Amino acid sequence: MHCPKCGGEIPFYDLKPNCKHCGVNIMYYTQEEGLIRDAKRTELEGASARMVIARVKAEFIGSKLAWVRMIVSLLAVAALLVPFGSMHYTAPFLDQKLSVGIIGIIQGFSNGGDGLIMNLPSFLQSTLYAGATKAILVPAVFFVIAALLDVVLVVVLLLGFLNLTKCAKIMQYTALAGAVVSLLGQIAAVISLSRFNDTATSKAAVGFGALTAMAMFIAVFFLNRTMLGKGIEPEYRENDLKRRELLKKVRAGEVDLDSLPLPIFESDEEREERMRALEEALIAEEEGKEL
Repeated sequence: MHCPKCGGEIPFYDLKPNCKHCGVNIMYYTQEEGLIRDAKRTELEGASARMVIARVKAEFIGSKLAWVRMIVSLLAVAALLVPFGSMHYTAPFLDQKLSVGIIGIIQGFSNGGDGLIMNLPSFLQSTLYAGATKAILVPAVFFVIAALLDVVLVVVLLLGFLNLTKCAKIMQYTALAGAVVSLLGQIAAVISLSRFNDTATSKAAVGFGALTAMAMFIAVFFLNRTMLGKGIEPEYRENDLKRRELLKKVRAGEVDLDSLPLPIFESDEEREERMRALEEALIAEEEGKEL
């Protein structure tokens, strides 16, 4: 066994608490050394945690534009509640309606699996309903694509704190694609459903869901474009960037944690906070003694 301070050899039968070479209390010295090491590690790891929190704040509530972007992104999903179009089958012994919107799709799968959507394969093979069914499937395809793009928008928004600028660019291009798809969906709905708006077996109606979705996508596009123009920079505490880089080197074994001072980095503001906390602790200790 060797002394943790001076490195002097201590025989196994020497049970004295102090080193015979330098006189240091071995147990207390080891505990103090461990506490110092933990304090250094906490300083470095705390910086990484604060930086993540700063990026999260910048992504969601860092500015008024961030607030509006979050709300509009959710509204883009809510816009899918408005139907792209609908088809009402009015043949004898049949009175069902298929609406191309979130609510209509859910209703189409209802009734224990006997909903209209489950019957679409048979409708496509029917001589009475094949044309109308193919017509309503055209806007349905664009609705599905728009819904998938909405999912991408929300997922990228939630993960945006990982890389604020990159995720804002992805949202911008996704929203642009969504606006184009929605516009094409509206045109396709008008063209495909207009032939079946008043026939003996069907009554089609063109909805405004595609235009609503397009408006939300355009809003998301310009919001992200504006944010990228102004810059999306989180507010990091002074020296936290240095702490994060040093933590990487410590973990990689390039820097020995024990060789670093304590505190490792300290700004004027952090020094004032530390001195203030020390003064408060001393005052509390004095008050405790008086009691």
